Amino acid sequence: MSKHILIIDGHPDAKAGHYVHALSAAYRDGARLGGHRVRGIVVSELRFPLLRTSEDFKGGMPTETIRKAQEWLMWADHVVILFPLWLGSMPALLKAFFEQVLRPGFAFATAAGSLYPRKRLLAGKSARIIVTMGMPAWFYRWYFRGHSLKSLQRNILRSCGLKPVRACVVGAVESMTQAARGSWLLKIQRLGTRAR
Repeated sequence: MSKHILIIDGHPDAKAGHYVHALSAAYRDGARLGGHRVRGIVVSELRFPLLRTSEDFKGGMPTETIRKAQEWLMWADHVVILFPLWLGSMPALLKAFFEQVLRPGFAFATAAGSLYPRKRLLAGKSARIIVTMGMPAWFYRWYFRGHSLKSLQRNILRSCGLKPVRACVVGAVESMTQAARGSWLLKIQRLGTRAR
């Protein structure tokens, strides 16, 4: 069954050559081969302000750039988020993007005076997270218990209604052989074909 897929490339550096960009392109190519409709957001190409107050988060007016991202998110059946692990979490630019896009009233509804989700407004959508990192994937999952990945999965995406939220952790990218890189690109392309 054909799906609408939104790919969010969350690498903060738009410069070509980053492995996240190659993985993003592999997923996109696979999705198109699978007959899915695809749109993409490259966060490093966007211009938007940082949120600095809870009042702005709850009641501020999103910029045109953020409103378009929200429109594309509503259009999507499946959302793919790719980013490199920086200081144990997603890069600040991607976090700032999510703070702008996933506002109360758009991503979730709250009870009066609360920030806790009462109604998940993005229910019915699924997600795939793809994280690259310098450390081995097993070490991130064992020693750090995948804390930042779990936070994005549970505290952010599932709180807005997205499920299932699946994940790939691509570790040791800086020392990875070309053969291993090619193998991952093929795996990600196949995920795109199946919209998973």
